[in-house]
Amino acid sequence: MLLIDDVLLAPFRGIFWICREINNAVQEELAGESDSIRMELTSLYMMLETGRISEKEFETQEKILLDRLDNLENDEPELDDTEEDVEEEDPPGD
Repeated sequence: MLLIDDVLLAPFRGIFWICREINNAVQEELAGESDSIRMELTSLYMMLETGRISEKEFETQEKILLDRLDNLENDEPELDDTEEDVEEEDPPGD
């Protein structure tokens, strides 16, 4: 009987696995984008200190980058909550 259950549930487990992998890929990409924005901010500070850009240009670009970073950080908890909900639905013993 257990073998029949495994055969019948295999397609659903496969779909569930694919969804988890997609979620993991999205999380990694968001983390990478956040790191990329931080690197851009560091570069922006260096350009200001070396005089390659003016204060006004710096403030404009810094505001854009910080807004992007804030948006990313505000969106991340929602994705983490979704992942926790999915894991809770996973039946024990699988």
